[in-house]
Amino acid sequence: MSPLPQLITTPLTGDLLRGALDVERTEHGLLPHRLPARARALNADGQLAMVEAQPSGVRLLIRTRATVVELDTLPTKRVYVGAPPRPDGVYDLLIDGRLADQASVSGGNTQTIDMATGSAEVRPGPVGTLRFDGLSADRKDLEIWLPHDETTELVALRTDAPVEPVPDRGRPVWLHHGSSISHGSDAASPTTTWPALAAAHGGVELVNLGFGGSALLDPFTARALRDTPADRISVKVGINLVNKDVMRLRAFTPAVHGFLDTIREGHPTTPLLVVSPILCPIHEETPGPSAPDHSALSEGKLKFSAGGDPAETAQGKLTLSIIRDELARIVEQRTAEDPNLYYLDGRELYGEADSAELPLPDALHPDAATHRRIGERFAGLAFRAGGPLAVA
Repeated sequence: MSPLPQLITTPLTGDLLRGALDVERTEHGLLPHRLPARARALNADGQLAMVEAQPSGVRLLIRTRATVVELDTLPTKRVYVGAPPRPDGVYDLLIDGRLADQASVSGGNTQTIDMATGSAEVRPGPVGTLRFDGLSADRKDLEIWLPHDETTELVALRTDAPVEPVPDRGRPVWLHHGSSISHGSDAASPTTTWPALAAAHGGVELVNLGFGGSALLDPFTARALRDTPADRISVKVGINLVNKDVMRLRAFTPAVHGFLDTIREGHPTTPLLVVSPILCPIHEETPGPSAPDHSALSEGKLKFSAGGDPAETAQGKLTLSIIRDELARIVEQRTAEDPNLYYLDGRELYGEADSAELPLPDALHPDAATHRRIGERFAGLAFRAGGPLAVA
């Protein structure tokens, strides 16, 4: 019996990560963030605090000849009162850009969320270990994509051969902002969220600022987009403004202009694509807020319904159809002085025919098959030759 290989511990540092805007040193290790420290300091919303620390699009990237890789992590797993148990977060291993393996980590903290009351409680848990072995001894680039919807503190990295950071691969950086759909809600794994799939098809490096329930035109998010280096930018807004019921049309229009103005302060000529919401039947003509369907919860199912009244649009309440019309008008108005600004109707990514074939399981979020369809369509529409975010 051959002896177990002696493993080398490599310090975890920010230069081994892609897709994070900031990293925080915690008592356990390294916590990636998708908002910078100043934005986090200004934020007072627990939902955004939770989701920006969930590492959608964040990956550990190393170059090595290692045949064994171990990563100790401390995940925070979510449990929703009355809802079915959530599966453990998935880690995707890519070798030279190709999916080679997947695994999950047991243990970790548990966050119990009661959607009826809005309360949340965290129970501490142990660090877990992720292990990939049987890898070739060839020199290779390894990417470990962290679970897109599970807060993950990186504790220790061990390999049986030295590692080094991977140098810049020369790909354009695509900076994207959106809601839980962009965050990856209900995708099968971190490399199969629609932005990750679109980035792979388009040959770009993804920085994903999709924040579940939190694409609300926050000024500090606009400043984060402004200050992040990028070669292509897209902003997908609308669904959270409706299902959170946070503003009326009077406030929406100047808020969109202000959001775009702030981005343009740092990226005056970068191709910038404004994407309106995909089809969501419950909110096409009915305002928010949306709320859990308690009759479905009693059966162990998570489903949402619209709580507004279509008649309230006369007082300026927002629906998805109103938002699409206004976003199209805003972009058309601004392109007179901003020729690098573009608009994409979200129904080109997921529309009526798609809804009939692949309905949204909980009435708000796409499933894994729909993420794949949206990702492929976005790449074909945005990154193709002649597209608004075209990549040579």
